[in-house]
Amino acid sequence: MKSSNLLVDKNWTVKVGDFGLSRLKHETYLTTKTGKGTPQWMAPEVLHNEPSDEKSDVYSYGVILWELATEKIPWDNLNSMQVIGAVGFMNQRLEIPTDVDPQWASIIESCWHSDPASRPTFQELLGRLRELQRQYAAQFQAARSAAGDGAQ
Repeated sequence: MKSSNLLVDKNWTVKVGDFGLSRLKHETYLTTKTGKGTPQWMAPEVLHNEPSDEKSDVYSYGVILWELATEKIPWDNLNSMQVIGAVGFMNQRLEIPTDVDPQWASIIESCWHSDPASRPTFQELLGRLRELQRQYAAQFQAARSAAGDGAQ
């Protein structure tokens, strides 16, 4: 999974499309040793050619969340082999800027746990993101109300 495989329609509905490696869900566990993919978004276990599952996609999703938070391209200063070395063998992760909301940073970091079993499920991520959305909506509404009160 990578950001260029996320398709957005006019209603901001996101669809995941992978035109190179598409398969049925029960066959998506990357147990094949094809070596296909883009290292900048790949989980360490995938880079090691170890068995992987949906938790590897959670890692990739964390990279996408990082892109949304930073508006940057992951590992843009490294070539593919350097990314494989840094992430797969030196346990490095993308730097999260200090101005990123700590709760958002925590979600991203949880996606990047070295042990895939310790990464959240997509269902757990959805719950955390919905809660963050509620907090942001409440903050926005409070700020909007305060601005309206000040105008009177």
